[in-house]
Amino acid sequence: MAFIKENYKEEYPFKSNYFTHKSGLMQHYVDEGNGQPFLMVHGNPSWSFLYRDMIKSFMGDYRCIAPDHIGCGLSEKPENTVFPYTLKAHIDNLEALIDSLNLTQPLVIAVHDWGGAIGMGYAVRHPEKVSKLVILNTAAFRLPNGCAFPWPIWAFRHTEIGPELNRKLNAFSFIASLTCSIKGMSKKIRDGFVAPYDSPQNRVATTEFVLDIPLNPGDRSYEELLKTENGLETLKEKPMIICFGRRDFCFNRHFYNEWVKRFPCAEKHTYNAGHYLLEDAGDEIFKTVKCFLER
Repeated sequence: MAFIKENYKEEYPFKSNYFTHKSGLMQHYVDEGNGQPFLMVHGNPSWSFLYRDMIKSFMGDYRCIAPDHIGCGLSEKPENTVFPYTLKAHIDNLEALIDSLNLTQPLVIAVHDWGGAIGMGYAVRHPEKVSKLVILNTAAFRLPNGCAFPWPIWAFRHTEIGPELNRKLNAFSFIASLTCSIKGMSKKIRDGFVAPYDSPQNRVATTEFVLDIPLNPGDRSYEELLKTENGLETLKEKPMIICFGRRDFCFNRHFYNEWVKRFPCAEKHTYNAGHYLLEDAGDEIFKTVKCFLER
């Protein structure tokens, strides 16, 4: 992925680090700064590029660690016959990567999109390793009551044309780059989001993430998500800040309300921002999160 590093060095000027899993697959991660570890977990169809400004903002005081899930960003991108692309597999990978770093301090964890299920999946396995939590337009539980499944995601998940369009045209990442920021992103930034998925063989993960969304008992990741949802109770005493963009068509007010219901003591903020809220309100969010972490 030298193409990305050359063309987006100014926006994403970080050294590349790689961890090789027992499976032999290589996972890329950013590891910048010193201090308490600050883990940033992305979702689909983004990658650690999502956190580039957050890393720059916090690396002076924290050790910022931002992995790319297998199949995403600068990580290896195997076919689904080689890697299962399930929620459990992604949590297992995150767990193995964190273990390899031999961290001596508890983690601050920020999660976004499907990174919520993955990052909180790790957190409920190891609550003793978690210091504070930063929640950004995400979920770690089943679809909230009264919340309709977003029709664009439904189309990708339940029709043949969705995966076909994604594999052939990079539709999921491309559409997200156009619609997930209400301010709009420059072409350079949009290109940064979509660049890792530059060929059909590099778009397996963005397709499989959608197919893996557990909606009903019997779906392959339903039990793993339920395990995480039930385990959220173990994190109730952890300091948490919830930062949500109000104009997210996917992780909408139903998800925000569910977080507030489950964590009533959390600090809460909403913004006039879309799904990629760090693009729309990043500076304001970073300032608020810094104040939260310093308290």
